[in-house]
Amino acid sequence: MMQGNIIWGILLPFLGTTLGAGCVAFMKDRLNILVQRALTGFAAGVMVAASVWSLLVPAMEYADHMGSWAFVPAAAGFWLGILFLLFLDKTIPHLHMNSSRAEGPESTLQRSTMLVLAVTLHNLPEGMAVGVVYAGWMAGDTGITALAALALSLGIAIQNFPEGAIISMPLRAEGVGKGRAFLYGILSGAVEPLGAALTILAAALVVPLLPYLLSFAAGAMIYVVVEELIPELSEGFHSNVGTLFFAAGFTVMMALDVALG
Repeated sequence: MMQGNIIWGILLPFLGTTLGAGCVAFMKDRLNILVQRALTGFAAGVMVAASVWSLLVPAMEYADHMGSWAFVPAAAGFWLGILFLLFLDKTIPHLHMNSSRAEGPESTLQRSTMLVLAVTLHNLPEGMAVGVVYAGWMAGDTGITALAALALSLGIAIQNFPEGAIISMPLRAEGVGKGRAFLYGILSGAVEPLGAALTILAAALVVPLLPYLLSFAAGAMIYVVVEELIPELSEGFHSNVGTLFFAAGFTVMMALDVALG
């Protein structure tokens, strides 16, 4: 029973990405800019809420035996997550949506490949977050319940649906065929179940490090939000759409965590 729950839990976000990428089969080649901002804002809101309610709070609760120093593992892991994503950001060539200039080292990779790499970098911490929460549930004494783990997985799956569309649709607009655009969208999300599975294995081996791993995933997700998503939803002409959908995403994830956790 536990194994089945874990398998479904780590596959749910990937399913969300796959369904979103499938939009390329019946939608226009490019998403309206306001729609992109709304979807990006929603994804950012879900990630921030998940970082707080599903990762940082459980990390400090698990370290409660440290008394007033219970914040130390959360703070240390958080910074490690930030620095890890910063390292990947500087060492992997990638290209963000609506940007003409690639980031990372100079590369001869195709534009479409670098677009996929950008979303893959975004999805990696989400997979790690799902994996470490399920590892916490498996450990049994962390206060993380099966429903709390499912809430995080479901929340990320919901925000992965628009993300799948956001990656596959622009690829189609770049001239990539529908089949390849769909495949690239799927591949960008494949890192999530892989990252989740590897994180579960690592956490099972070093249970005392669980609060550090929980907050590590939180730091990695917050890095993505601040470095990538917020600039994307606010660039160009002024609009409040991204901000409103950020609040909506935050509310949805918070409600899922409290209601199911």
